[in-house]
Amino acid sequence: MEERTLMNIADNPTNVQLPGVYKNETIPRVPIICTGNDFSTLYAPLIRDGRMEKYYWNPTREDRIGVCMGIFQEDQISRAEVERLVDAFPGQSIDFFGALRARVYDDKVRQFVAEVGFENMGKRLVNSRDGKLTFERPQMSLEVLMKYGQLLTDEQENVKRVQLADAYMSGAELAGSSGSSMPEAYKSGNPGLMR
Repeated sequence: MEERTLMNIADNPTNVQLPGVYKNETIPRVPIICTGNDFSTLYAPLIRDGRMEKYYWNPTREDRIGVCMGIFQEDQISRAEVERLVDAFPGQSIDFFGALRARVYDDKVRQFVAEVGFENMGKRLVNSRDGKLTFERPQMSLEVLMKYGQLLTDEQENVKRVQLADAYMSGAELAGSSGSSMPEAYKSGNPGLMR
């Protein structure tokens, strides 16, 4: 719905109508600022040059360290440790470091499920006689974060490999001008060309 509204504004920026309200008043043009991680999924005419100005932020090492200091602020991770973490994974996006922190908390949840038992989760979480459920803040260390960083990068590589394998199996990356492994000569009905 947002894309359609933005297209309406882009097509006629001085006459924007709200649903159910139809006025003929001319309104002044105003800039609309959008932020996002991947604009390639938006409707192409909306993001074409001339309609949308795009500004890309490529964070410097200091930017990445500053953002990560905020991510790990409550976890007593020192600046020197954050610097080592950022330097160990230089090609990763900022959200990668948030995912590292989330993995440590995920361990705490897994530990809780193992202790309580899956079959007892409902009793412990809904109207429990033991009171409100609280978790101790997990202890984070550079060693644990580095371990999870390596696991996440391994997962990323595996996803790339699987996607390449899927593309290969679907015929998208196979030999032949048509994207098929079937030789053109055979398709043309002239198997004599196959020798």
